[in-house]
Amino acid sequence: MDTALTGVVPVVPTIFHDDESVDLDGTARVVDYLIDAGVDGLCLLANYSEQFSLTDAERDAIARTLLERVAGRLPVIVTTSHFSAQVAAARSRAAQDMGAAMVMIMPPFFGATLTVAGPAVIEYFKQVADAIHIPVMVQDAPLSSTPLPVSLLIDLVGQVPQVQYAKIEVPQAADKVHALVSALHSTLPGPFDGEESVTLIPDLDAGATGTMPSSMVPGELGQIVRRYVAGDRAGAVSAWEDLLPLIHFENRQCGLRAQKIMLAEGGIIASDRTRAPFAPVSPRTRRGLIELAAARDLLIMRWAR
Repeated sequence: MDTALTGVVPVVPTIFHDDESVDLDGTARVVDYLIDAGVDGLCLLANYSEQFSLTDAERDAIARTLLERVAGRLPVIVTTSHFSAQVAAARSRAAQDMGAAMVMIMPPFFGATLTVAGPAVIEYFKQVADAIHIPVMVQDAPLSSTPLPVSLLIDLVGQVPQVQYAKIEVPQAADKVHALVSALHSTLPGPFDGEESVTLIPDLDAGATGTMPSSMVPGELGQIVRRYVAGDRAGAVSAWEDLLPLIHFENRQCGLRAQKIMLAEGGIIASDRTRAPFAPVSPRTRRGLIELAAARDLLIMRWAR
């Protein structure tokens, strides 16, 4: 990438048929919708893509299909997280060779107790970075049991220059973003917020330059970010507050299933299936989500019509 990636970079969900096999055509259709939504980039094989339920062959097929679909029109981030530095490095090389503009990686962990100390985290990212020449985004997510305090992230960026982006999606994200931006300045050109943009405005106020939501309302979030960057903070806040009930419902009631429900309701995909042991949301939760969405003029509900 010639310039730093900023703006809205949604996670692309992996679409399944009703029998839980991967629907590559449906997943590619989601990419078409996201490009038409005016997003600034895409993120593949993330947690909201159900990456943890995919085989290595499925991961490769999804990455290759979607990168070919995008064909360089937007920067694409491929998530390559794995406990093994060797495996993460190999996944990252493969993503780079397929055309990824960046890789996103969580720190190594396995379960609640197998965590990694700070110096080993830095060595892990060094090993991955040595295998590629594209930038690395470190994902600071609650899912990981390996902590990433501000001091460690500062050391990581200082010792591994390819770590140029950070997705912060932990509690008190705004303070963490502000501390990183204050300490690192231009050496961290890409501080992003996560968690479906539920803390978008505080994170932008803290210095975030982008957000990584689900694929549910990325077009609407893009308009909000552009208003904010243009200096219309009040207008951005008002538009964000209008979306917040829906975003909170997604974040707290549905999780990754919300985007699939809305993509199916809008006719973009045929099935909102998630892979077992993920179960569908309850009928009442589904009704609540659709009711909140129907009260807003969302692109996801009219793009395929």
